[in-house]
Amino acid sequence: MWNYLFGGNNKQKKELPKKAIVELREHIQMLHKKRSHLELQIADQDALARKHISTNKALAKNALKRKKGYETNLMKIENQIDTLETQLTSIEGANLNLETMKAMKQGAQAMKQIHGEYDVDKVETTMDDIREQVELADEISDAISRPVGTEYVDEDELDEELAMLQEEEQQEKKQKVVSKPVPLAEERLPHFPDVANNKPATEDDEDEEQLKALQAEMGL
Repeated sequence: MWNYLFGGNNKQKKELPKKAIVELREHIQMLHKKRSHLELQIADQDALARKHISTNKALAKNALKRKKGYETNLMKIENQIDTLETQLTSIEGANLNLETMKAMKQGAQAMKQIHGEYDVDKVETTMDDIREQVELADEISDAISRPVGTEYVDEDELDEELAMLQEEEQQEKKQKVVSKPVPLAEERLPHFPDVANNKPATEDDEDEEQLKALQAEMGL
């Protein structure tokens, strides 16, 4: 009664597979020991029969009978070991499946509890709030990054004004080229040295100069 009310039976059910596994392993170990003992007895009786086969056939025959009895028991024990090992494997597999199912059930309950606290709509709402806060943070960052005490200057307007100034400068250069006076034809002619005046002196010129100097001395 009390065990039923306080879950005593449930606890016993949980412990039953483990207890069965432990008992089966212990019994299998005991059977292995029994088999080893029978194998020794069979070997001893075989050796005894071989020893008296030529001297005492009665002893040899009794040894063979005992050997046969041990062999029969050995076969039974081996069958029992096979049966218990098969059962042990089945129980261990079933118990493993049971523990796996328990773990999976607990995991499913945990996921159900977690998912019960929110749904897709709540997730979408939360994501929208995050996006709004990120955009607000960007706007605040832009506002803080602007220089204090100066007006905001549009870069496109600056580029347009710079292009206009460049065009005006090119127009002024064109006007200066047009308004420059054109030199006269004589001024445009290249200046060459006076070949006649600067021609090199020859021997005839030197003789004429000497003649003029002599005439001057004679007063002619």
